[in-house]
Amino acid sequence: MMRSRMSKWFETKVEFEKTIEDGSQKKVKEAYTVDALSFTEAEERITEEMSAYISGEFNVKNIAEASYKEIFFSDLASADKWYKAKLQFITLDEKTDKEKRSNVYYLVQAGSFMQAVKNIEEVMGTTMIDYVISSVAETAIMDVFEHNAKKEADDKPEYEEAQ
Repeated sequence: MMRSRMSKWFETKVEFEKTIEDGSQKKVKEAYTVDALSFTEAEERITEEMSAYISGEFNVKNIAEASYKEIFFSDLASADKWYKAKLQFITLDEKTDKEKRSNVYYLVQAGSFMQAVKNIEEVMGTTMIDYVISSVAETAIMDVFEHNAKKEADDKPEYEEAQ
């Protein structure tokens, strides 16, 4: 099952020491995407998220606003890759009667290129928009961290009713 989420996304790069297969340490830079309202919040969010996964020091090396505004998430266990998709929305200019195409970018979670295309078609098939998939490319993004509204709601104190 696919679900999509519109938000403001930031791509981040995190540098840290990683233990590789032979047991030695290697300095790596990995890309992650976070949902945030600002660059400052994006840095706070990626620092908080990575603290749970990385023991030792790490540095946030780069934060950039993502070109995509929406992400298509997959519930499939095999969907372990992230693909950047460029779609062209096709509209008709009523005055000139000419076709106009506007580019829109999405991040798509899938296990393969073909699955990414299928996921795009599954989500876009529920819309009335005429579109063309003009490109799909695998990214280096390791994971996406969504803003968790439910967690925030759980953190709020409960109010006692006045008697």
